[in-house]
Amino acid sequence: MEKKQQARNVIIADADYVDRVAFHLTVNFERIIGRRIPQADLARWIDCVALDGGVREGEEETQVVLIHGKDNRRMENFMPAHFTEELDGKAFKDHLGEFAISALAVEDMVGHDDFFLDILGTICTQKDVKRVMVVPNAEDGTLYDDIRETLRRLDGQTEDKRITVFTMEPKQGGNFRQEILGYSLMAALGIKGEEIGQGG
Repeated sequence: MEKKQQARNVIIADADYVDRVAFHLTVNFERIIGRRIPQADLARWIDCVALDGGVREGEEETQVVLIHGKDNRRMENFMPAHFTEELDGKAFKDHLGEFAISALAVEDMVGHDDFFLDILGTICTQKDVKRVMVVPNAEDGTLYDDIRETLRRLDGQTEDKRITVFTMEPKQGGNFRQEILGYSLMAALGIKGEEIGQGG
């Protein structure tokens, strides 16, 4: 059996953090626009992140790595949500190509940030990978700065890659692009710009 080659595009996301941000957006925007907001559509969110990261229509292959705490079985604010039953090892296909999902739990012997950085470093040194989209918890601790440092250290191996880091607010830059995480989450939650303008 021939070995499947590495996907050209990889999304690495802190699923627990993204879930928490989706919750806060839901609570805030329900108050602003005066209607109930459904759970976020995970496939729609992944599509938006891929587009923000430079993936375009076609037969692309994208690996989605969802990192979560080992005691967290599911995301509370997304559908589908259960890591082992609904997400890990599953895939979906749409106008951007095929998305293969892996859900990886952080084990006791390694810290969350070290685990995240280890995966990022491994992905960024893969020759076939052309686009890397990184969704860390950039609000707490030092992970964002550690990512900047990791990518600076790997600069020689990533010069032919498009790396995009997603944060809720603009951060000090590095040798990567930046996108605002809130836009993709709002799209996945079905919140439209014109609704926000009418709210209040």
